[in-house]
Amino acid sequence: MIKGNLFSDTELIAAIGRGDELNSAIFFIYQQYSTTIQSFILANNGTPPDAEDIFQETVVTFIDLVKKDKFRGEASVKTFLTAIARNLWLNELKKRARSDVREKAFEHSRESSELDVSQHMADREVKQQFLSVLNQLGESCKKLLTLFYYENLSMKDILHHLPYENEQVVRNKKYKCLQSLTELVKQNPVIAGLVNQQVK
Repeated sequence: MIKGNLFSDTELIAAIGRGDELNSAIFFIYQQYSTTIQSFILANNGTPPDAEDIFQETVVTFIDLVKKDKFRGEASVKTFLTAIARNLWLNELKKRARSDVREKAFEHSRESSELDVSQHMADREVKQQFLSVLNQLGESCKKLLTLFYYENLSMKDILHHLPYENEQVVRNKKYKCLQSLTELVKQNPVIAGLVNQQVK
């Protein structure tokens, strides 16, 4: 039986298993355990949104395990929930670490392949020639490359000038624009000659 809004561990498991008091059980879990679990996430490099997300995922996982009769009562509900949250968060941190490594490797290979066009964009002697080629790229590419190379704005600053969702989208767009620019440079004998002179 529920005593006010309080469940013992046994009553909580029974309520979730039966399903007839599931909402009350979930509310009780939030009341009793959200602060402890979210504090754990925050203390381990998590943000408030991370803490909320992991706690919600913990509750969903816990209810699923109870319904599948996989909670055997060998530990308290609090200990069990904390273990679930810890595992979920460690997995998330590992996933992010792998993603960061991939991102850095991707950006490194991308930067090295962004033709030497990016270097020549900053050279005053060829800027005017590049501007004429930029006009052939289309307005969005022209504006993005101009902001980056001519006005020396960071990816973050460019977000204030162009309607992109985040810095990664800006990087992707810049890369595609540079590829297009590279092709145009190759087709333009005047600027190609200037670039070759700069290389020498």
